[in-house]
Amino acid sequence: MAQELTLEKIQNFKGNYPKQIWYMFLVEMWERFCFYGMRGVLTIFMIDHIRGGLGLAEKEANLKYGTIQAFVYAFTFLGGMFADKILGFKRSLVFGALVMITGNFIIAVNPNELFYWGITCSVIGTGFFKPNITSMVGFLYKDGDTRRDAGFSLFYSGINLGALFGGILCVWLGKYIGWSYAFIASGTVMIIGLVTFLLTKKYIQPIGNKPNVNDNLRVVEVENNLQKIEMDEQVKSNPAWKEYAVYAGAIVAIPIILLLIKNASFTSIFMYTLAIVAVAYFLFEVFRQKEEGARPKLYAAFIFIFFYFVFETFFEQAGGSLAIFAEKNVSNKLFSFIPLDPNMVNNSANSLFIIPLGLVAGMVWIWLSKRKLEPNTINKFGISFLFMAVSYFFFFYLRYTANSQGTGASLGIFSFAYLLISIAEICLSPIGMSIVTKLSPKKLQGVMVGLWFLASAYGQYGAGLLGAAMSSDTNATSNMERLTSYTEGYKQMAYICIAAGVILIICAPFIKKLMRGVR
Repeated sequence: MAQELTLEKIQNFKGNYPKQIWYMFLVEMWERFCFYGMRGVLTIFMIDHIRGGLGLAEKEANLKYGTIQAFVYAFTFLGGMFADKILGFKRSLVFGALVMITGNFIIAVNPNELFYWGITCSVIGTGFFKPNITSMVGFLYKDGDTRRDAGFSLFYSGINLGALFGGILCVWLGKYIGWSYAFIASGTVMIIGLVTFLLTKKYIQPIGNKPNVNDNLRVVEVENNLQKIEMDEQVKSNPAWKEYAVYAGAIVAIPIILLLIKNASFTSIFMYTLAIVAVAYFLFEVFRQKEEGARPKLYAAFIFIFFYFVFETFFEQAGGSLAIFAEKNVSNKLFSFIPLDPNMVNNSANSLFIIPLGLVAGMVWIWLSKRKLEPNTINKFGISFLFMAVSYFFFFYLRYTANSQGTGASLGIFSFAYLLISIAEICLSPIGMSIVTKLSPKKLQGVMVGLWFLASAYGQYGAGLLGAAMSSDTNATSNMERLTSYTEGYKQMAYICIAAGVILIICAPFIKKLMRGVR
C-alpha cells in the first residue's frame, strides 16, 4: 500500500530543488504563455485600425492597457483571499483556468465586437489562477530553508518559457495571420495547462486543499530549520454554499467589470476604493496576530510590496508605451541586416533573458549563501532599481539612433535595454515573492501574495497613466513627435528609479530590524 504523502515528506527533499516545483512551473508555464501572449497583442491590437483592431488613439490605448492589467492583478488579491478562506488553492486554480479559457475563445469569435466581454473573463479568471501556484511553491520549503530563494528563482525562470513562446507566437499570429488566431492560441495552451495540473496534483496532495479541520496548525518557533508546531482551536469546515457563492459572485461580476473597463472614468474610483479596503484588511489581519514578532515582519513585507508597486509602474511600460514605441519608432532589423519584428522583441526579450539569468541567479544565491556573502533582500531591491534606471537611460538614448523621420531607432540598443531590465527584474521579482512568503504567517500567505499582485495592479495602472501622459490623444501624431515625447519620459523615469534605489539602500538597517532575522 502506498504511503500517504505528507507536507513533511515534501519539505525533506534532497538536493537543491523539490520535484514538485517542476510540476508547478509546467502548469504556470502554460498560463504565462496565455497571459503574455494576450498582453503582447493588447496595445497594438487596440491601436490597429487596418487589420480589424479597435482603432483607438495611443493615449486611450495606454489608459485601456493600464486599466485592463490593473483589474487583472486587482483580482489576484480577491482570488488569493477566497483561496485562503474558502476555496483552497487547487479549486481556485481550476476555476480560474476555466474562466480564462472561456474569455480567450470569446474574443477569438469576433475580436472587434467581443473583445471587452472576453477580456473581462480573462481578468476574473487570471485573478483566481495567478496567486495560487506561487503560494503552493512557498509550502514546498520549511521556514529557514536557505534553498528557498533558489527555488523561486528556478520557478520564475522556468515559467518564463511560456512567456517567451507566447510573446513571439501570439504577436506573429495577430499581426501577420489574424487577431483571432492569437487568442485561439492563448486559449488552447491554457487548456494544456489545466490538464497538466489535473494530472499532477496528486504529487502535491497535502498542499492547497480546501480549508478544513486540518488547517489549525501554525508555526510558532523556528530554530536550525526545525519547526515547532502548535494547535489552535478547531477550525470548522466551510459549508458548500460559500464555495458556490464565490463562483456565482465571479460570474455576476462580469458585467460590472465590463462597465469599468469600457469606462475609464470609473476606474480611478474603483482603484482608490480597493486600495483603502486592501490596506484596511491588511491592518486588520496585522492586529489579529498573536505570534511574537509577526507584526513587524508583516510591516516589512508591506514595505517590499510598496516598492514592488513602484518598480512595476516602470517595468510595465513594456506592454503599453514601449509596445507602441517599438511598433512606430524602432527598426525592424537587428544589427541593420537581420529581419526581426520589434514587437516580438518587445514582448519576448525579457523572457528570453530571464530564463538563463534565473538559473544563474539561483546558483549565485546558493554559492554566496554558503559563504555568508549573499546580499540581503533589501539591497537586492535597491540594486534592481539601479539597473532599471540604466535601462531607461538607454531607451532615452534611442532618440539619437533614429533617422530624420523619427523611425529606425536601433533594435540592438532596444534589446540591450531589455537585458538590463531583466537583470533588474531577477534581482527583485522572484526574491520579492520569496521574502513575502517568508515574512507571512502560513494562514496569510495567499492574502499576502494577493497583496503582492495587487501592488502590481497599481503598478499596471500607474504604467498606463504614465504612458498616456507621454502619448497623443489623436491618430495624427508624427513619428518624430512620438520619439521625442516617449524618450523624454523614459529619461525622467530613470531619475526616479535612481532615487528609489538609493532610498532603499539607506533605509536597509531599519527594514532589517523589522524582518526579525528573516533573510
